[in-house]
Amino acid sequence: MVRNALGIGVATGAYGISFGALAIAAGLSVPQACVLSLLMFTGASQFAFVGLIGAGAFGAVASALLLGARNGLYGLRLAPMLPRRAAHLVIDESAAMALSYGRRGFWATGVSVFACWNLGTLAGALVGTALSDPRSLGLDAAAPAAFVALVAPQLDSREPRVIAAAATLAALVAVPLVPAGVPVLIAAAVAVALASLPGRAPSPVHP
Repeated sequence: MVRNALGIGVATGAYGISFGALAIAAGLSVPQACVLSLLMFTGASQFAFVGLIGAGAFGAVASALLLGARNGLYGLRLAPMLPRRAAHLVIDESAAMALSYGRRGFWATGVSVFACWNLGTLAGALVGTALSDPRSLGLDAAAPAAFVALVAPQLDSREPRVIAAAATLAALVAVPLVPAGVPVLIAAAVAVALASLPGRAPSPVHP
């Protein structure tokens, strides 16, 4: 479990390098990029923010908030097993590990990703525009690939597969119809709604 958590942290840290470089290319300073990672600490929202900041603060902040709202849904699912002080570490990767390994998986992954993400942001920001296109080294695929690897073992029966398929379909249909960030919320809402239907047995959570 710890080895998995460290691996996820390293992969996400590599993704953080591209964020740091993109933040500098978008006009942020090194301290601003680092503070954004320390305080916001949710990669998709941070990328949305730096990608849209040039077009205006309102659009950048709105998109970041929409994407970050999914962490609140994770928080509802994890609330019974975690104290309130854990809220800052509730992200895709730590939530997935918590559902597989419980509190230890959450803390190991959350701390690992937080440390590596912030170190990666600093490194990328110092490098500056040298890595301004994350696709040049494939860094944009690191964190999504790690999350898919975490989610895949959970799809071990018909029910979670149906829920995952329905959420994915809802997001794909919504992409051309709604602003950036909203498809993620729609997919999350569909997944939560289906998972909350009466008659479902609660998913097992490891202590």
